[in-house]
Amino acid sequence: MSNFALIMNSDVIRLLPDSVANQIAAGEVIQRPASVIKELVENAVDAGATAISIILKDAGRTLIQVVDNGCGMSPTDARMAFERHATSKIAAADDLYSLHTMGFRGEALPSIAAVAQIDLRTMRHGDSVGTRLLISESKFEGQEPATCVPGTNLMVKNIFFHMPARRKFLKKDSIELSHILREFERLALVNTDIDFTLIHNDTTLHQFPKGTLKQRIGALFGKNLEGHIAPVSTETSLVKIEGFIGMPRHAKKRGAQQFLFVNGRNMRHPFFHKAIIKCYENLIAPDSQPSYFINFEVDPATIDVNIHPQKHEIKFEHEAAIWQILEAAVRETLGKTQAAGALDFDAEDAPEIPLFDPAAEAGMPEVSVDAGYNPFAETPSAGTRESAGVTWRPSSSNRAPQDWDKLYENFSKKRDDAFAEIPSADNDDIFTVAPARTEAAAAAPASAPQTSGTCFQLRASYIVTGSHRGLMVVSQRRAHIRILYERYLAALSAGDVASQTLMFDEEVELSVSESAMLETMLPVFESLGFGLTCKSSTTWNIGAVPAQLQGASPAEIVTALLEECVTGDKARESLLSPLALSMAKAAAVKAPQVLTEAEMESILSELFSCAEPSYTPDGLTVMSIIDNDEIANRFNL
Repeated sequence: MSNFALIMNSDVIRLLPDSVANQIAAGEVIQRPASVIKELVENAVDAGATAISIILKDAGRTLIQVVDNGCGMSPTDARMAFERHATSKIAAADDLYSLHTMGFRGEALPSIAAVAQIDLRTMRHGDSVGTRLLISESKFEGQEPATCVPGTNLMVKNIFFHMPARRKFLKKDSIELSHILREFERLALVNTDIDFTLIHNDTTLHQFPKGTLKQRIGALFGKNLEGHIAPVSTETSLVKIEGFIGMPRHAKKRGAQQFLFVNGRNMRHPFFHKAIIKCYENLIAPDSQPSYFINFEVDPATIDVNIHPQKHEIKFEHEAAIWQILEAAVRETLGKTQAAGALDFDAEDAPEIPLFDPAAEAGMPEVSVDAGYNPFAETPSAGTRESAGVTWRPSSSNRAPQDWDKLYENFSKKRDDAFAEIPSADNDDIFTVAPARTEAAAAAPASAPQTSGTCFQLRASYIVTGSHRGLMVVSQRRAHIRILYERYLAALSAGDVASQTLMFDEEVELSVSESAMLETMLPVFESLGFGLTCKSSTTWNIGAVPAQLQGASPAEIVTALLEECVTGDKARESLLSPLALSMAKAAAVKAPQVLTEAEMESILSELFSCAEPSYTPDGLTVMSIIDNDEIANRFNL
């Protein structure tokens, strides 16, 4: 019989071993250390924990340890928990539509055990002895009684240790830590009734007790944000919406905190995100994003969380109706708080308001008038007065002028000189355009508009000059920003950065995630001319800045650069452009600011030598041309 016949007669479909099936499931559930933390913390929440500690080594690459004071497990349950589809959360398919727990698939622990080494210690409340379980690469290595405290202590060691390709996929520690911090923020915000502690390489990054959502927002992102948000609250038969939204004036171009929760579960929902952003139209810049922290409470039977293994995507039965309710609630809050910030009487430092006492008598205020006071008197005797024990004397600037001719003498002289300098109407030179192009203008790109050598300033903010297409109006500040940006960017790229030591250190308060990112990016910031020292886990001192940052706030610049870093792996080259733009905005001419003709011509010449003279680096229009046809139409020509 041929080999082909043997193959045709043999069965080719087989049941995969549990170890292989677990690794396949792990590819969907466990993508990086942050995924492990999410699954373990959610299990701790389902176990009724009121305090959860997360301990990390090397951004989770070496160790992820989650300790909770939940209900714990018996020896049998501890062993069963690592079997595929073993769960205590549901018993039948109908239970999927009445979920009140974070987990329900029974895939998390088997998937984690398939890609790491597990050391589990757990004990139920009331038991005198617990159990210890060891697993490596889905292989059971042993179980024995152990002394431990009630709850669960689960250590995940050497993630992806036997999968070189997956381990190589992991980014450097700073990037993995940033993902962990993002996941931790989501978990901490949705579980405000739990004490959380996060420790990385023996350094405590977060530690805060249970509290309100607003207090947790302040603990995670800083007290400043806590004062820049307003409450949203509404309740209908379909949904109860509660949370906070950011004030429009505090919208960010990058790094806005945006969180949606449903029934205590994190979710991503582009449809509801669009509803919130729609409310901010005409209130914030098109490229800015507001912060929001909004929780939806709905009947579990009206949502489906069984869409994706990570359970971030959720389907709503009444999606369109909830959109309208959400939009109305956000618009109501914005309408109430747009003119003035919301008053928070629950804050710890809120002013104490005395109780109204109807029996108390209000005293009549005392008013005294000095009938002899003369504000124009020069002698101390006539102009001196006392109020509340303080003697006041009018300064020389408050005294009435004694010689009116002297007051107008300088004005008349300047007026006569100005009329004398006006050319005669018979002089044709005032209509003559004399080209005066500098070497920089001569080297400008051929596509650049050709301007005349005559220019003047409009409202101390715009440079007006003629061109072959018509009349060109240039924003002097934006033009100077474009010029300085390209100059500074070239200097930063060449490593030619001068550092300026500040007379007094400036303090910048960061969130824990921003502080951790700054610590990893410290050599990059130092190479860009910053001098930074860590004062506490969230406070840094700025002792030096790039020399071109004249008049700019060093704290705002550092924060803006960190927003560039926080979204991913940002090397030094990626920070050059935002830093050059910040330096250019700090050093550029203001508007309004009077310029000489030579200064205006210099700006125009250098502007048209730039690679992109029409727009600033952040996309704002630099110039506008009123073409010849439009001018002719205005004169009916």
